[in-house]
Amino acid sequence: MMITENCATGTLEPFVPNADKPWNKARVQHLFRRMGHGIAPEDIEGALQQDPETLVDNLINEALNLPLPDEPEWANWSTADYDDFNTQRFEQVIGWLTEWLNGMLQFGFREKLALFWHNHFVTSFNSYQCPSYMYQYTTLLRQHALGNFKDFTVEMGKTPAMLLYLNGVQNTRFESNENYARELFELFTLGLDNGYTQTDIAEASRALTGWNGLNGPPYCTPINFVPFLFDNTDKTVFGQTGNWGYDELHDILFEQRPDEIAQHICTKIYRTFVHPEVDEGIVAGLAQTFKDHNFELAPVFRQLFKSEHFFDEYVIGTIIKSPVELFLNIIRESRVPIDGEVLQIIGYLANDLGQQILSPVDVKGWPGNRDWIDTNTMTERWLSLDFIVGRYYFDYKPELVQLAKDLSGNSIDPYEVTASIIDHFISGGLSNPEAYDRATTVFKWEVPQNYFDAGEWNLDWDTADEQIAILLRHLFRLPEFQLA
Repeated sequence: MMITENCATGTLEPFVPNADKPWNKARVQHLFRRMGHGIAPEDIEGALQQDPETLVDNLINEALNLPLPDEPEWANWSTADYDDFNTQRFEQVIGWLTEWLNGMLQFGFREKLALFWHNHFVTSFNSYQCPSYMYQYTTLLRQHALGNFKDFTVEMGKTPAMLLYLNGVQNTRFESNENYARELFELFTLGLDNGYTQTDIAEASRALTGWNGLNGPPYCTPINFVPFLFDNTDKTVFGQTGNWGYDELHDILFEQRPDEIAQHICTKIYRTFVHPEVDEGIVAGLAQTFKDHNFELAPVFRQLFKSEHFFDEYVIGTIIKSPVELFLNIIRESRVPIDGEVLQIIGYLANDLGQQILSPVDVKGWPGNRDWIDTNTMTERWLSLDFIVGRYYFDYKPELVQLAKDLSGNSIDPYEVTASIIDHFISGGLSNPEAYDRATTVFKWEVPQNYFDAGEWNLDWDTADEQIAILLRHLFRLPEFQLA
């Protein structure tokens, strides 16, 4: 299961299907699993009717044009607006998290990107505590998800969630705090030890001073720029000297270090959306596109997701699903109904597996891929999926049976039914015929063999729903199921 080598070929030229590399269900599912959290079975045929380039453009255009969620009534609340701050803010956070998980199911790429950027421009709710700050932060993630990366970076450093998380409010002309300046270079733009010195960090922190307007009570109010606390003297960053402020620092950063920024960001995009082992040639091409378009993100994603490299068979099923992906994929691809209670449960289960949305593990974010799985979390992943499908088994038996009928063409052959379910849920299917045979044996369960031999068994059989649930539990324990 642990993918250690990138064998993918192909360039950034658009993928053109042919007899050896057809435009088929497997590649459609691959695209939707990487650009979102899967595709409902009934939507696959419509996707196949579009050529790959058109489909990618449509998905990106949809994300660009998607309106923001309605502003909650508490979007600008301070502590003075609460009757019981501790109780009400908890309810607001849970409600907003549930809304976000629902958005991931409904709106695909924009919300997948927002989660990606949440793991890049990391903040933790525990550090700022205010639902209004949480709303402003997650809104920025959505607004800029496919926009201009420089603008994104500029706005992110001024948002209250970040100012509190990385101590920007403590950075004044009297006593500088270098936390944000260091992470601005190391994590957010340039990469570790890539084109900056400790002196650059210290000087940049002085240029970032002044965002200290944290007043109260009441708290959770806007954090404004305070000119008196700004270091109004010359600073030297990347060899450029002047009385630089916040905006000038970012101008210098993007003017003096475009290659480093483009390389760092495109490498992270590649690892997240293509393969954990980076193809330097592909990243170099994406980085050039990034620079050529003045750090606009949409052209980079268009080029990547249209490319023959992205659709190479050795890219499919190579990234270990995060807990959120694990749960949302099975729901989306099963097309069973969903409600707020299940989404809340998913939030709790993801948290238990190490992915606490709104509070990643540290400023570096969730490491991802292999770090999602160890001897403890593997068992927890199985049990969590069992819980979710167990709920479906009791509440949505007809939906699961109908899914099996649709996938298999209502076959009466247990092998065909089993294989159709496997190939629907597992990227690239299973590696050998014996694995399909073992799964078929599981699916047959306690039904006597003579009913299969006589052709009497079918998916309207009394035990068909339970057989499907048992097969799914078997699939959950396969290494291949953990991969997207």
